[in-house]
Amino acid sequence: MHIPDSFIPLDQAIVYWVIAIPFIFMSMKWAKNELDEMKVPILAALAAGIFAIQAMNIPIGMGTSGHMVGATLVAIVFGSPWAGVLVLTLVLLVQGFGFADGGITVLGANILNMGVISGFVGYYTFVTLRRSLSTNIAAFGGAWLGLFVSAVACSIQMSIAGIFPLVPGLMAMGTYHLIIGFIGEGLITSIAISAIAKSRPDLLEDSLTSGAERFDMEAIA
Repeated sequence: MHIPDSFIPLDQAIVYWVIAIPFIFMSMKWAKNELDEMKVPILAALAAGIFAIQAMNIPIGMGTSGHMVGATLVAIVFGSPWAGVLVLTLVLLVQGFGFADGGITVLGANILNMGVISGFVGYYTFVTLRRSLSTNIAAFGGAWLGLFVSAVACSIQMSIAGIFPLVPGLMAMGTYHLIIGFIGEGLITSIAISAIAKSRPDLLEDSLTSGAERFDMEAIA
């Protein structure tokens, strides 16, 4: 799902940067207000784990690949989608500058897809589903949908850039990430959240209380 520099014209890449930058800034504000010495190691461990799972790429064709993202998992653990944006921004920066995995000029698009779209869609799907379903099922559904929608967004962006036709791109990216979401993203997130809920429920207080049902703007005020 990482988009290389050559795939998106600079003028389009700038548009995605303009959209992504406010989210990056707000995620940093969230970190300033919410992170403490107890939470920083957890954030770092999740970032390292996401870096590792994203290394497992499945070639899709048309110059792209499919993989897990992890933004929903982070968002659920910290009770805020801003955490997902922050972690994915850090991971994508290291991947782009240190490992040439994803472009630099298109970093805004990659952050938008994997951090913002996946994190927000996944987290608020989890919050909605948890009103009537168990925590592990809600986590599965949120992670799966977050991944799938971000893949669709990536397909649309590359279609606008002229990399491939929209329908074949949506079919390829959507099908692969639908499957990856079921056997990878959704399952791993569900297992992880279920295990944390049993062993360290205090880590999920923000997500498992009614406070998670609001758009927590005061956390970044």
